[in-house]
Amino acid sequence: MKKTVCELFAGVGGFRCGLNAIRSIEDAHKPEKWETVWFSQWEPADKKVQWAHGCYTNRFGTCMDLEGHDTTNIDINTVNKSMVPDHNLLVGGFPCQDYSVASSLATSKGLEGKKGVLWWDIRDILEEKTAPFVLLENVDRLIKSPASQRGRDFAIILACCRDLGYTVEWRVINAAEYGYQQRRRRIFIFAYRDDTAYASRIMSKVKYNRSRGKDLKRKSMGELILSEGFFAKSFPVDTCDCSKVQIEKLPKGIGKISRSFAFSFENSGVMKDGMIYTLKTTPSYEGGQITLGDIMENGDVDESFFIPKEQLYYTSLDVDHSDETQERLSDEAHKTWQYIKGAKKLLRKAKNGHEYVFSEGPVAMIDEYDKPARTMLTSEGSFSRTTHIVRDKKTKKIRLLTPIEVERIQGFPDDWTKECLVDGKIVEMPVNKRRFMMGNALVVNLVAQMEEQLSEIFDAE
Repeated sequence: MKKTVCELFAGVGGFRCGLNAIRSIEDAHKPEKWETVWFSQWEPADKKVQWAHGCYTNRFGTCMDLEGHDTTNIDINTVNKSMVPDHNLLVGGFPCQDYSVASSLATSKGLEGKKGVLWWDIRDILEEKTAPFVLLENVDRLIKSPASQRGRDFAIILACCRDLGYTVEWRVINAAEYGYQQRRRRIFIFAYRDDTAYASRIMSKVKYNRSRGKDLKRKSMGELILSEGFFAKSFPVDTCDCSKVQIEKLPKGIGKISRSFAFSFENSGVMKDGMIYTLKTTPSYEGGQITLGDIMENGDVDESFFIPKEQLYYTSLDVDHSDETQERLSDEAHKTWQYIKGAKKLLRKAKNGHEYVFSEGPVAMIDEYDKPARTMLTSEGSFSRTTHIVRDKKTKKIRLLTPIEVERIQGFPDDWTKECLVDGKIVEMPVNKRRFMMGNALVVNLVAQMEEQLSEIFDAE
């Protein structure tokens, strides 16, 4: 089977970098093992410059639709899905949103999701182009959302795939638990059409038969989750008793799921023939560990990244909490990293006039070298509790992360986001945008690790 790819919500090309083992900017100019036939990247918040799309096209060029038009940088809701080139692998890191539907039809046809909810565009492309294989990424809270109806949104996704003839595997993966440089938990979803050779082969291997009893199917799906499936082969887990696999049937109608379905999905599972099989798994990894210190720059760093001492501390260095229930600190104190990252007690007033004490715990002031980076957010570099602060390796002074370091945390090549193509000209991307791109990206190393399994599957089709 040809290794052709459609990359949705492409960002700056994380899936493409991982699939093609792109470890340097020069690698992006080499022939690719996986051919991207079309991609889509549109950021509605970027009113003037589409920075992510400009970075992507600067590294890879663009792709035309079947009518010869460049539709890669428009709202995907407006894209004619029939004009997307045929492909055998659909990939994308789509936003976690409210996936509720506005219809009670028994099948996916005719259903309308909330306006702008991007899952429905994925569903529409799957329905139109029938890609044999799908690999998606999302935040791990997807399997628990919304809070008022746990598991509903993920169940809607699974039911859409069921109605389109797919089997689905999922796994929540923390990159650091497999040796990589960031403590980042994300759910990966691998779906394959039931008429593929892979589907037949894997179900035969675990002795799955739709007519077998519940216990036998539980055993088959347990083996798939623990040892034989896509994620088990790519990211091994500890063995456990297959009798612990939970089973639940998806309601036939997606509208019914939207109205009333709730279920506690575990971090691993399979959806086959409308049945959910889910199991809590534990990573099995004994290799090395990449740390924040490993990816930090060793040489000279521009002075703009260093934090003046008056912005670091407002009192003695060992203070890691503040109590403003009796007396408010000064505005200057509130503007220090010691305050923003420290534990707090504040008096607040609810809308009804009721006063209460708000409190939060401390986070580490300085991120040390010997651990993987914390989860990087789009707010990285801003005055925020979640921003990384490090001790410069050369000067030992305190500073923010450089753009190269945030790229390395996500597994991208150095200076991948430095330049963009804007109106036909090469321009430098602002530092805050470079950090935003990386906070929004996936860990490229994980996709690279999955590529071996994907390649074997495609070669056998």
